[in-house]
Amino acid sequence: MKIKSLVSIGVGCLLMLVVGCVNTVDGHKRGGWPLSKDKFESTYERPVNQVVAAAIEVLKFNGVLTSHNVVNNSLVAKVDTRTVYVRVDQTDAAVSKVTTQVRTKGGGVDLNLANEIDKQIGMRLTAMPK
Repeated sequence: MKIKSLVSIGVGCLLMLVVGCVNTVDGHKRGGWPLSKDKFESTYERPVNQVVAAAIEVLKFNGVLTSHNVVNNSLVAKVDTRTVYVRVDQTDAAVSKVTTQVRTKGGGVDLNLANEIDKQIGMRLTAMPK
């Protein structure tokens, strides 16, 4: 009986250490697994407004755009049951950096969807005139 109680307490303490808060690219925190890679970053030789426009089109095509923060150029969308975060930052005068992050309902990571959204943004930018 004592061993079962100690094992239960040990497992509970271990879960508290592993499960925590994850910073999202839009500047908020969310519960999840903090020990795994959850972002893709890409750079494009385009102004920020063109990259944000391409990201909005891609997110609307794949799901529902739920938030658009014009102050820090971040977007949040729901694609199936996943939450997609996209942030666009200007790194140089003509270079923009796109960070794509996808989280599941339970706080897990969906790298395949993050990579797919990232690729679609790049392909949409190539179809847009400079």
